[in-house]
Amino acid sequence: MTTLQSRPASETADKTQQPDAPTRLIVAMALAQLGAYLTILTPVVVTMSIRVAQIAPDDKAAALGTVLSVGAILALIGNPFFGAMSDRTTSRFGRRRPWLIGGMVVGFAGLLVVATGGGVPALTAGWALAQLGVNATLSTLTALLADQIPSQQRGKVSGILGLMTSVAILVGSALAAALAGSAVLMFLVPAAIGVATVALLVVVLKDRPAEKGHFSSYGMKEFFRTFYINPRRHPDFAWNIVSRFLIWMGLASVTTYQSYLLIDRFGYTTDDVATGILIATLITTVGLVAGSTFGGVLSDRTGMRKPFVLGAGIVIAAALVIIALANSFPVFLVACAIFGVGEGVYLAVDLALATDVLPNPDDAAKDMGVLNIANALPQSLVPILAAPILAIGSSDDSNYGLLFLLGAVVAVVGSVLVRMVRGAR
Repeated sequence: MTTLQSRPASETADKTQQPDAPTRLIVAMALAQLGAYLTILTPVVVTMSIRVAQIAPDDKAAALGTVLSVGAILALIGNPFFGAMSDRTTSRFGRRRPWLIGGMVVGFAGLLVVATGGGVPALTAGWALAQLGVNATLSTLTALLADQIPSQQRGKVSGILGLMTSVAILVGSALAAALAGSAVLMFLVPAAIGVATVALLVVVLKDRPAEKGHFSSYGMKEFFRTFYINPRRHPDFAWNIVSRFLIWMGLASVTTYQSYLLIDRFGYTTDDVATGILIATLITTVGLVAGSTFGGVLSDRTGMRKPFVLGAGIVIAAALVIIALANSFPVFLVACAIFGVGEGVYLAVDLALATDVLPNPDDAAKDMGVLNIANALPQSLVPILAAPILAIGSSDDSNYGLLFLLGAVVAVVGSVLVRMVRGAR
């Protein structure tokens, strides 16, 4: 890892404003974001729970936790590692392009194993491969916000990218409902779209290789430093990671278990739960469009990030409380709309905040990969922590109310901690 240090991007941008990024690049980044998250989030939100319920119906919650946890652990290792490798890549094709498209091809192969596997071990192995591949793409894609987008556009572009993440869930839910009769198509159609959209970005992107000799040799010491940000030298970025982790713990409590909430509380079955998820996702996306549009544009105009993150976390927590207490599907949908607004504002602003306080632009992919641990790790921790929580006071391991209330608490704590970031407004 390079030892060069630089000022946060926000400070540099104040002195010399860079020209705006071309529209074609922003569109290509948005489509790639849509495709990559369509590939990896459709299983998390819908299809993996259906597949697990088909293979292990009597132990579906525990089996789902095993599959998702193993994949999430590899994702949180792979994201910063592949980001560091991208930062160092001296290929004539650039330092980002090979990892963008290569990761999606590996992810497609992993989902092929998931779709055709006949047991929980096969699902686990395939999902692990898919997480490694797609996270190689995501770590590189996230770094483009720092590489290619000037500070004055980051709130808007971050909002667009955040919106695409939720649109991916909506499109994935629709595809899952339409393709519910075929396990292979449920997994491979979203993955094929992902490969195509990232390939488009690779064509559009003006990439450059890393300078040879700019980085020190990569050994075990550098490998372990890949996963570390010195909190004393870079306290703003470290506090942003802590805040992001806690808020994503709240978000993950819903995205991981909403399928089983609909089945166990609202009477859906494995045959029609994808339709219920589609309706909920559509309502959430409407709120998210409003929140991300408002949050990203207003944040850029005011130059402020922290108040929006704080407000978004509180709104997310309020929605989680309503979900915890919901006794009917319509009430759940109202909570989804509120949840979408909060998530939209948060996704629009928090990534822009992180790029404003990056420790070193030369290590952008590695540092953003470390940041992404904060949203990958909850995918692993929530299923592990949820198992005993769901069993409290419940004979059938379905105490979803307590799970969502605890998610609300940690989301509020995370939003308050963003105040500790001193290098941004």
